[in-house]
Amino acid sequence: MTRIIAALSDIAANYDVLFCDLWGCVHDGLRPFPAAVAALRAFRAQGGKVVLVTNSPRPRANVATQLDAIGVDRDAWDTIASSGDSARAAMFQGVVGTRVHFIGNPETDMGFFAPLKILDNPVEITIVPLDQAEGIVCTGPRDPLADPDVNRPEFLYAKAKGLKLLCANPDIVVDRGETREWCAGALARLYTEMGGESLYFGKPHPPIYDLARRRTAALTGTEPDTSRILAVGDGIATDILGGLGENIDTLFITGGLAAAEFGTDIDNPDPARLAPWIEAQQIAPTYVIGRLR
Repeated sequence: MTRIIAALSDIAANYDVLFCDLWGCVHDGLRPFPAAVAALRAFRAQGGKVVLVTNSPRPRANVATQLDAIGVDRDAWDTIASSGDSARAAMFQGVVGTRVHFIGNPETDMGFFAPLKILDNPVEITIVPLDQAEGIVCTGPRDPLADPDVNRPEFLYAKAKGLKLLCANPDIVVDRGETREWCAGALARLYTEMGGESLYFGKPHPPIYDLARRRTAALTGTEPDTSRILAVGDGIATDILGGLGENIDTLFITGGLAAAEFGTDIDNPDPARLAPWIEAQQIAPTYVIGRLR
């Protein structure tokens, strides 16, 4: 049964590792949440490890740079596992061919195609127009405010060619400050609905959790005990569903993507609204809190 808690410290002693989401939990895309950063610091001070498990399509080094720019202090986390890391590894193993059509922001996402040195014999990737492509790599919409349906014409062509779409961020939407934006997951969902094949590497899918476990083991020297991991996030269908799929306890942050569902007090969800909402999702987190604190 889901339990509402007042603070992470209420349950912290039960866990050695946090698989913590970023956007909506630790920051809003523009600025950090001070109480969340303090909670992560306190968890680490007690000997815990904080692994930031994010559906960002960027490599972890780029995610760290973004966190620095936003103002999330490095003493709040230990390492990062991003969907960009998982998807890049798959791309350089050739899962969508070597000539790929790119959908994303060329100003921020080109790091996705930087050489990956950790693989033996990675394939060479070339970005080409759609009519020359063997597959599609999607890091996000070209315009995050435009309806994903604008991609329908090229998706019809891609489907007819039998192209696979590599989705580097399974999130459907994200809130940047007060503005809701579409993510790569919305495009992949459309392509799948149209009959195309989309490949996912972030939450709630297994590859990113395998990466998070390996990066935890690199910190501690041992494979983490599943019963001592807590997955934290505001995405019921990504963070929480993914945690459940890994048999990991979960902490759902109601003050993120679904904040409007639980009453006017974002910091404290209304239990009378929370219970039927969780039942309707058919995804029950272990714990619930308004904001990470």
